[in-house]
Amino acid sequence: MIVVGGGIIGLSCAWRLAQRGVQVTLFDARETGAEASWAAAGMLAPGGEFEQDSPAARMAVASLALYPSYVRELQDAAGIAIDYRKCGALDVAFTEAQAVALASRAARQQALGINSETAKHPYAVAARFYPHDALVNPRDVTSALRIACLREGVAIRDHETVEAILENGTGVRTRHAICHDEGVLVAAGAWSSTLLPSAGIEPVRGHLIAWNNQPALPHAILRSGPTYVIQRASGQIVAGSTTEHVGFDRFTDPAMVADIRRRTTELLPSLAAFPVDDAWLGFRPGIAGDSPVIGRLPGTSIWTAFGHYRNGILLAPLTAQKLAEMVAAGRTPLVTP
Repeated sequence: MIVVGGGIIGLSCAWRLAQRGVQVTLFDARETGAEASWAAAGMLAPGGEFEQDSPAARMAVASLALYPSYVRELQDAAGIAIDYRKCGALDVAFTEAQAVALASRAARQQALGINSETAKHPYAVAARFYPHDALVNPRDVTSALRIACLREGVAIRDHETVEAILENGTGVRTRHAICHDEGVLVAAGAWSSTLLPSAGIEPVRGHLIAWNNQPALPHAILRSGPTYVIQRASGQIVAGSTTEHVGFDRFTDPAMVADIRRRTTELLPSLAAFPVDDAWLGFRPGIAGDSPVIGRLPGTSIWTAFGHYRNGILLAPLTAQKLAEMVAAGRTPLVTP
């Protein structure tokens, strides 16, 4: 099978397929793990993402449960360490209106199996702690996946853009060659619509900022509304984010950086004394309905695993498991979780 896209979704799918004996060739326009997966903060946090029942919410809860075994297996397969912690998250409200909304959301989340409890924060009107939310460094994960894929015999072709899918998914055309295979998996994130225009994928830009070598935070995930702060094992503090519908514009906007810094220092005042050390951006794959499309296009050998929007890191283990099971079973309908 040909896999188009070397982010965490494409790499995870390639790894699981290869483990089942499928011969896999993976193409990426840059290097594996160099786009949205590299840019992501790495929160595994259904508590901060989902407010009510939906296919994506159920999938997120199930994928979070897979993460400990996924990381253990991947570390063993690649022989490198992955920064992964089940650290929980503290969600805070600074106004009475925000406090009411926080409590209401928590009540709805209980029905999904997203549990939280009343907590305290020195600057907040109210707070809730989500004990099951976790954190992973996506750059560690994609580095490990690349090694694991190569050890399973996956052929990785970096810097080779797939320009078109051959009729019914019998192969692909790249800048350098025409490659035939029994099927094509499109897992190119925000770039998936370049191959499947009807997919309805839209790039949604998000900025992030970082402070390096900071003292340990009392909670690894701290959030309020659209603002979050996490700390990696290296001591780096990462904060975000923004939601920008500007296409694939790679301009790092100083105004967006300043806005995230302002919001972050309101949430964590101790950071106000330090300059921002780094800023970057990534492109999330937005899709109507907010649920990823995982399955096979009817009547073709074209498979899909895209549309994960803000939760590609979180949903990678379950996406890869589902996709590999579908390919092994030869299922033909277009499937969403």
